[in-house]
Amino acid sequence: MEKNEIYTARCVGYTSQGMGIVRLEGRAVFVKGLMEGEEAEIRILKVTASAVYGKIQRLLTASPHRIDPGCPAYGACGGCCVRHMDYEEELRFKHRKVADALRRIGGAELEPEPILGAQSVEGYRNKTIYTVGPGPVTGFYRQRSHDLVAAPFCSIESDYGRRAAECVTQWMKSFSVPAYDEMTRRGVRRIMCRYGFGTGQGQTVIVTGRGEVENAAALAELLRERAPETVSLMQNINEEPGDTILSPVYRTLWGADHINDSLCGLEFELSPGAFYQVNRTQAQRLYDLAVEKADLGPEDTVLDLFCGTGTITLCMARRAKRAIGVEIVEAAVENARENARRNGVENAEFFASDAAETARLLKSQGLKPRVIVVDPPRKGLLPGTAEIIAGLEPERVVYVSCDPATLARDVKIFSSLGYAARSASPVDMFPRTEHVETVVLMSRKDT
Repeated sequence: MEKNEIYTARCVGYTSQGMGIVRLEGRAVFVKGLMEGEEAEIRILKVTASAVYGKIQRLLTASPHRIDPGCPAYGACGGCCVRHMDYEEELRFKHRKVADALRRIGGAELEPEPILGAQSVEGYRNKTIYTVGPGPVTGFYRQRSHDLVAAPFCSIESDYGRRAAECVTQWMKSFSVPAYDEMTRRGVRRIMCRYGFGTGQGQTVIVTGRGEVENAAALAELLRERAPETVSLMQNINEEPGDTILSPVYRTLWGADHINDSLCGLEFELSPGAFYQVNRTQAQRLYDLAVEKADLGPEDTVLDLFCGTGTITLCMARRAKRAIGVEIVEAAVENARENARRNGVENAEFFASDAAETARLLKSQGLKPRVIVVDPPRKGLLPGTAEIIAGLEPERVVYVSCDPATLARDVKIFSSLGYAARSASPVDMFPRTEHVETVVLMSRKDT
């Protein structure tokens, strides 16, 4: 095959990113936007030793599950890559993605439980980070590039995020505030908006280069007028070159330095840098699943690694004698401790430390939790962490993951350490995107 050649082929499946797969001349060709069962003329875009990519030149037979994406930035910003599928097909794709990863990468012959679909596929994100360009314009980077795709509003974001970002760009125009310049390292780089669906509180963070924010009072007044949910206006000072999104340096410009939200019957304080699931409704279902799989009793100790602001830890604490949360981000741990006090939870404690290091410390103290919960970032567990967890000899390990591939890799490692995957429950935390959350229960093979 060579670039620009055209073939006619039928799609036989999906990649883990939701691209269609066709087979030509003994090779798999990956085609963006093509759906399983569709026949199309395919133009070859790129041929390498490891992969071949094509695009739809002409669609000959459309899937009954194909819909209008309904977004002007679809296909450009690289975010919602499955908007051309109806929701039934999207859920089927995600369920199969989890099943394939567990089988092919994890070596686990385990059929996942039915995926939990979302009640709403639009307007669910409680956190938005817009990139700011000259004009000013707001939007998102094109996939695998630094080309800014103008998108003043994203349909999966909260309405608060849209209104707050509009206030910031209007303020920039009114006071001639420039967009960020790499040479001077001054100006507004990004706008981060977070909204508590359970409390109705909003927070806006302007990410800037060096220097103080002038006329911040005018921005606060505009936000109070057009986005009255705002209780916090902050500055994040990020002078790092390249594409670093946020720095650890925050300054309160007006109001509080956090917002509150409610989840699973608990109230949480959220600092701007703290991790918090972006889909509150689905997060509640996810955590209910994690608690169910933990199967805790009143005399049990549970260890929650990567605990963030303590959401899972506090949910587990209601069923256990003792709950221990570990998180490397100190601001998040401060939030977690405050969240425990706020909710009257006295049997939870939190450590600001590396998860693996804390596990070693607890082992040296003779602690043997019956259940260990892990909710790592997308890259999964660091090398050696699974061995440390297995060394604590828990009866159960509950693994919450946002990436089926790294989840499956770690499931295979746990299997070599004597822990078998017993169940997997996919949860659609991120409708209209390729991503899916999964809760896996593992227990010792000798039980």
